[in-house]
Amino acid sequence: MKQKTEQEAYLQLAALCAQAEHCQHEMLEKMRRWELPEEEQARVMQRLVSERYVDDERYARAFVKDKVRYNKWGRRKVEQALWQKHIDDDIRQRVLDEVEDDEYLAVLRPLLKQKRKSTMAASDYELNQKLVRFALSRGFTFDIIRQCLDVNEEDFEE
Repeated sequence: MKQKTEQEAYLQLAALCAQAEHCQHEMLEKMRRWELPEEEQARVMQRLVSERYVDDERYARAFVKDKVRYNKWGRRKVEQALWQKHIDDDIRQRVLDEVEDDEYLAVLRPLLKQKRKSTMAASDYELNQKLVRFALSRGFTFDIIRQCLDVNEEDFEE
């Protein structure tokens, strides 16, 4: 494989970033796979950031919105994913704090309602334990789960 030049790497990454949001970590990983020297990686990254192709805060906002609304993830799972993408703690916390509890509740209630229909349990206690485990695996915090499960049982029997 032919070694990419700094300009080729910049143009390819800029085109990629123009299509969708990407974080700095993803761009650096691509350049590492291309075996671009570190000083060139730094210059390309600086240029992408200064020209606003890459913005970790903008990326984090889009990522959180997508994962909560479409993938139906809770705060903990989204936080873990952002950590894996090396998003700074302050950006991560600021963006996650922008999502209201009501939004998590609006996502979790229908999920639990659907799960309740398909879950077999010998008692209400066992059913609630299974629903709690399911919601925790989706990354929801225990206080949000409790709010959803404390809702009257009639809501689930509609």
